[in-house]
This record gives sequence, C-alpha cells and structure tokens, in this order.
Amino acid sequence: MSAAPDHAAGRERRPGRGLVLPAVAALVAFLILIGLGTWQLERLAWKEELLARVEARVHAPPVPVPPPELWPKLTREADEYRRVQVRGTFDHGRETLVYTVRGEDAAGPVKGQGYLVVTPLLRPDGPPILVNRGFVPSDRRDPTTRAAGQVTGEVEVVGLLRLPEEASWFVPANDPARGGFFRMDPAGIAAARGLSGAAPFIIDEVANAVPGGLPLSGGTRLAFPNRHLEYALTWYGIAAALVGVTAAFLWTRRRNGGAG
Repeated sequence: MSAAPDHAAGRERRPGRGLVLPAVAALVAFLILIGLGTWQLERLAWKEELLARVEARVHAPPVPVPPPELWPKLTREADEYRRVQVRGTFDHGRETLVYTVRGEDAAGPVKGQGYLVVTPLLRPDGPPILVNRGFVPSDRRDPTTRAAGQVTGEVEVVGLLRLPEEASWFVPANDPARGGFFRMDPAGIAAARGLSGAAPFIIDEVANAVPGGLPLSGGTRLAFPNRHLEYALTWYGIAAALVGVTAAFLWTRRRNGGAG
C-alpha cells in the first residue's frame, strides 16, 4: 500500500517568497527619494532664473515708480527689486524705525543692532510713498542725534522697489501700538502714521551721500540662499545608498533560502 503524499512538504516556503514585501517597500522609498531630488533640481533652475532677473533689475537705469492704477497688479516675479526713481519731500516727523541687525558681512564700518529709517515721501502729483532711507545704530535712533541727515526740500529718490516682507516664525510681529516694527509692512506702517492711500510697497534707497553719514543707505541684501543642488545631491545619494543596502539584503536572504 503506497504512502499518502506529504502535503506539508508541498507547502514548503518557496525561495524568495519573503523578499517581495521588502523589495516593494525599497522601491517605493527609492522613487520618493528620486522625486525629492528632482524637485530640488527644479527649484535650482527657478532660483538661478530669479537671481539673474534680480541682477538685471538692480543695475538697470531707473524708471518712474508705477502709477497708482498699476499698484494692485504688482508681483514679486515682475516687479520686486525694480530700480525706480521718484521726487518729493520727506516727512521726517512721521518716520518709522524698523528693528534690524547689520551683520559683519555688511559693507562699511557701521554694524550691529539698529534700525532702518522708513520715511514718507510726500508728492505733489501722487500718494505718499514710504522710503527706506537706510540704517542707523541703536544709539542714533533719536533723530536729533543725526539732524544733518534729515534733509529738507524736494529730493529725488532712486532705489529698489520692495513689496511687503512675508511673515516669519523667526521675526516678531509688528506692534504699532507700542511703536515696535520688525519687518517691512508698508500698509501697517502707513496706517500707524496716518498716511492715507500710501503705496503698497517701499523703496529701498540706493547708496548716496547723506549729510552727516546717517542713515546709511544702500544696504539692500541681494544674497539669496541657493543650496538646492546640495539638497538634490543629498537625496540622490540617499537613493543610491538605499539601492546598495537593499541589493545586499535581498542577495543575502536569497542565498540563505529566504530565511530570516
């Protein structure tokens, strides 16, 4: 009488059966890493285009400031850092101090904590425009300590058009009630100073000879972080390492017959 077939033996684990799930998981992770690296390369192309655009704008001949009917259409892509010019009279009695720190990499001897002096420019032919006249150290925040720089009469301002600074976790919120300003917010500054219909942008005045030397103009930072290539190579490197580790793992498991 023949022996009954051993069905248990027929159900013996097939080699490689336990490798499918790890392989699929590794493939998904690999695709995600490649996607992140490719996204960083796209960001790199965008950042390089931005830098080239800004470089061209800041060295172009100045053009008149956009008229009020165009203000709602201004965008960062098309108008930020445009070199403009405008004439008017400074209203020093309504200047606003915006706290900042002038780093060691800044040009000139004046560094450290201080303020950007934002002064309304009153125009006979249009609404007022806020002008960032430049930096003053903390011990010169009082206008009487820099009276020579409070120029009077009609002036021509040449500078870079700047749209409102975006809010950041690292910068305190402005507190107009207490006179505390930490970022450039033209609408908020204009409201605090009673300037009706003021422009929704600020002009960063280019470097010029101010009587007495303060405010120190021309301090617009044009350095944009650009580490996208580094980030892309990091993601691609992790993806390559994942391939190596996964290949070694699968080969070892398969050589051992799929055993854990």
